[in-house]
Amino acid sequence: METKTCDLLVAGTTALLPDMTLQSQAAIAVDNGKIIAIDDTARLERTYRAYTRLDGTGKIAMPGMIDAHTHTCQQLLRGRITDEPPMIWVRFLVPYESELQPEDVYWSAMLSCAEMIKAGITTFADAGGRHMAQAARAVKDMGLRACIARSTMDSAEFVPANMKDSAEEAIAKTEKLFRDWHGKANDRIHVWFALRQVMTSTPALVEGVTDSARRHDTGIHIHLAEHLREVEHCMVNYRMRPAEWLDSLGCLGPNVLAAHCVVLSDREVQLVVERKTTPVHCPRSNLHSHGFPKTPLFLALGSPVGLASDGAASGSINLFGEMRLLKGATQARYGLPINDATTLPVEDTLRMVTSGGARALMLQDHIGALEVGNKADMILVRHTGPHMTPTHSLVRALVMCATPQDVSDVVVDGAVLMRDRELTQADEEEIIRKATEHMHAVANRAGF
Repeated sequence: METKTCDLLVAGTTALLPDMTLQSQAAIAVDNGKIIAIDDTARLERTYRAYTRLDGTGKIAMPGMIDAHTHTCQQLLRGRITDEPPMIWVRFLVPYESELQPEDVYWSAMLSCAEMIKAGITTFADAGGRHMAQAARAVKDMGLRACIARSTMDSAEFVPANMKDSAEEAIAKTEKLFRDWHGKANDRIHVWFALRQVMTSTPALVEGVTDSARRHDTGIHIHLAEHLREVEHCMVNYRMRPAEWLDSLGCLGPNVLAAHCVVLSDREVQLVVERKTTPVHCPRSNLHSHGFPKTPLFLALGSPVGLASDGAASGSINLFGEMRLLKGATQARYGLPINDATTLPVEDTLRMVTSGGARALMLQDHIGALEVGNKADMILVRHTGPHMTPTHSLVRALVMCATPQDVSDVVVDGAVLMRDRELTQADEEEIIRKATEHMHAVANRAGF
């Protein structure tokens, strides 16, 4: 049999398959950024001669995790908003974001990307802010995959003038970002439109963003039903709840990623599912101040669900932790009262950070599962430590026991971004040093 060549071979691993089962002693062959074979290691080692080889012994190979809602520009806020009383958005986030300069955003995003790589996150959706070209630049430099949006607001007295635009200006600025960055870095960067929230959006902005996103065949990233003030705002001004109001303007649809989705009525949940809009939960952020999302209802109605960190302002970027937090909270809120131990099974939780996130980002045909033909976005997770082995179920241990520190290797688009916990394409120490300098500068300007 003639030996073929490939760019990368991951050998001797335990592969997490799309049906959430495991294949032991597996190998994964990669060429031109795509998975070309998944088979027994001995067979693939006879078939392929690889330019780069990763040893998967004692490791689980799984799809790279997807952080479906984050704010890379808020990376420099870590430790500032914890234990602060409500209305953090007005008291801290708005003053902070209004003072950001382009290089602040770049180094904040660089630090965010570095943390994501080391946590096994290969793709993310950024809800946006100012100077988002710099976030796209960081994604290009760090090798990750991302859907980048520019936050748009045209209303609300508490929003500074430099963070607001007319509906026409907001759309024009996103369209420029789209022209400059969409499809760049070998199509690793996609540009989306965004609405920051219902309280800072006029009907003209909602309708304009909706029309522009569909005209450009791209997505819309929104914050939806994050807290009760949104409900009050919509009921007082429009006599509709938030999801109903957005739907009345034609916004909800399969190209919409709806972050949070905490204070939706059952009727709104059904509406979101009918419109094929994908909900994305942010457990740490939501449970601290907003409440419990109706995850079991979404799943029962057949909706994919994404999972997200909501950025590093209130903690680390850690989707392993988010999975466990959501699973535990869902069990406490919905399972205990009815004595149901499977309100959120581990397999469904794992899908949220893989295939569910891929659907939220409209990338389900390319990432989110280890399948031949998909983009080679994958991570290797060590499972030999005393906190994971021995175990009666390695899939359950992966969800309930693994940590970012167990991620040993990261591959995106076929390129190895981390090997044995060392970044291969970036200087981690320099990123931390530069980000620290910019954190202090922004804090001084914002008066913290």
